[in-house]
Amino acid sequence: MLESLCRLLQRLLRPRASAPAPASCQKARVVSSASEGATTMNKITRIADVRRHFRNNREPIYFISATNFNLLGIGDWVNNFRHINYIDCFDGKQRNVFVPKEKFPRDFESIEDINNYLLEHKEVIDFIQSRASGSESGVATFLMFDEHTEAICRQLGLKVAFPPAALRQRMDNKIETVRIGNKAGVPSVPNVLAKVDSYRELCEVSRELGDDLVVQTAFGDSGHTTFFIASEADYYKHAEEIEAEREVKIMKRIDCRGSAIEACATRCGTVVGPLMTELVGFKSLTPYKGGWCGNEMFAGAFTQEVRDKAREYTFRFGEALREEGYRGYFELDFLIDIDSGEVYLGELNPRVTGASSLTNVAAFAHSDIPLFLFHLLEFSELDFDLDIDEINERWSHPDSVDSWSQLVIKHTEESVDLLTRAPQTGVWRMNDDGTIVYDHYSYHPHAAENDKEAFFLRIGGAGDFRYEGADLGILITRGRLMDDDFQLTERARAWIEGIRGEYAGQALQDPVVEEVAVSHAVGGGNFKIL
Repeated sequence: MLESLCRLLQRLLRPRASAPAPASCQKARVVSSASEGATTMNKITRIADVRRHFRNNREPIYFISATNFNLLGIGDWVNNFRHINYIDCFDGKQRNVFVPKEKFPRDFESIEDINNYLLEHKEVIDFIQSRASGSESGVATFLMFDEHTEAICRQLGLKVAFPPAALRQRMDNKIETVRIGNKAGVPSVPNVLAKVDSYRELCEVSRELGDDLVVQTAFGDSGHTTFFIASEADYYKHAEEIEAEREVKIMKRIDCRGSAIEACATRCGTVVGPLMTELVGFKSLTPYKGGWCGNEMFAGAFTQEVRDKAREYTFRFGEALREEGYRGYFELDFLIDIDSGEVYLGELNPRVTGASSLTNVAAFAHSDIPLFLFHLLEFSELDFDLDIDEINERWSHPDSVDSWSQLVIKHTEESVDLLTRAPQTGVWRMNDDGTIVYDHYSYHPHAAENDKEAFFLRIGGAGDFRYEGADLGILITRGRLMDDDFQLTERARAWIEGIRGEYAGQALQDPVVEEVAVSHAVGGGNFKIL
C-alpha cells in the first residue's frame, strides 16, 4: 500500500515535458462537431473514454483519397467511418469503401485533383447525402486537399478535420521546415537557403558545404525534387527546375540512413509514435533515385540514443507547430549520419502519410488507440485532458513496438502496356521454395499471422495502364525486410519477384495509344497517390 502511494506521489510530482497550453486542454470549439448524444461524460481523461466515444460515434466520418491505404483498419475503431476512393482495391468486397461506378475521362495532375473530382461526382454526393443528418453531412479527412476542396466541402456540409489548406501548404514547404526546426532546436543537415541562377552561384553560396551537394526545391516528392550534384554536368541536368525556384535548400551530402516518425499535435501536447526505418531508392521497387518505397517498424530500429533523440526532436517540433497554429497528424523524416550518429531533420509532411499504415496497426496502437484517433479527437468538440507524457513514455518502451514492414511496389521499366492480370488484395503465403500463392481475402494487415504471410493491397488492376512509376501495390508483412546494412533481405526480394510475377500485360504497339495511356495515368511520374 505504501509503495503504491509513493508511486502515485512521484507521478503527480513529475514535471510535465509538454509546453504550457493555457487554452489547449480547456474545452474548445473546433472544426468538427462530435456525434451529439454519443457520450454523456463531461471530460475525457482516459484512453478508455476515447475508445468508447469512437465506438459509439454517430457522425459520418470519411477518408477521401485515391485509395484507403493510408488509413487501413481505422474503421475497426470508429463507428460510421467510410472510405471514398477513386481506385477499388477490393473488387467491391469491402463494405466501408465506396468507389463511384461511373468514371469520367479526366487528366489528374495531383491527388487534390482526384479528391475534388470525387467530391463533385454525383454518386459520391448522393452517398454522402444519404448518410447525412440534417444540414450536417459529417467530417472529411484527406491525404491532400486544397482551397477548392474546402469550398466543395462547405457546399456539401462537410467539416474538414485538418488545419486550413493554406496553413498546411506553408508547413509543407521544405524551406519553412528548416526555419521551424531551427527555432525549435531541431537541427537540419548543414545547409544554406538561397536563390540559385547558375552553377557558379551554387558553388559560391555553398562554399562551406563542400563539392558534393544535395539540392531540394520547396515542394514535391523527394524522388522527383531532390537533386544530387557533384559536378557542373549534374547541375545542368536539373538547372531549369532549380533556377525556377525563389529559394532552394542546399545541403552537404552525408552518408545517412533514412527514418520516419509520425506524431499528432494536440491541445494537451504532442503524441509521438516510434521511429521507423525507410526504404529508399531500391531499383527493384522504384525507378526514382531517392524515392520512398517502404518502411520497417521494429523495436531495435537504430540505437537507443538515436531513438530517444528522434522522439525528443519530434516532440519539440510538434510543440513548435502548435505555436504556428498547426495541429493534428504530421510526420517527420530524419536523416541519421552513419559516420557521426547525428540525427538531422529531413522534411515535414503535415498530414497522414504512407507510413501511417504501419503506425496505426502496431502493438502500441492496439493496446491504447491508433495515432489517428488522437487526430480525430483534436478536431472534435470533446473536452479532453489526457496525460500525453504518460502515453509517450509507454509508447517509447520496446515492448510496445512489434515488427512490421511494407514494400511499395512500382513499375520500374521504361515501358507502357495494358494490364491483363493482377494479384488480388488479401493474404498471400510464401512457400519454402520462395514462390507465393494467394491464401484468402482480407482487408487488414493483421490477417497476416506470421512472416511467411503478407497482406497485399492491389493498386494497379486489370484494364489499367502500366507505365514507369505506376503504383502496382503495397505489401505489408510481419518482421523485417532489410538487413542491418539496409539492404533488402532474400525474403523481401522473393516477395517482390513473386508479386511482380502475378502481373501480366499486353504491349501497346500504337504510339498514339501509348501517349493516351501516359496522359491518363493516375500518379506515377507526376505525383504520389499514396
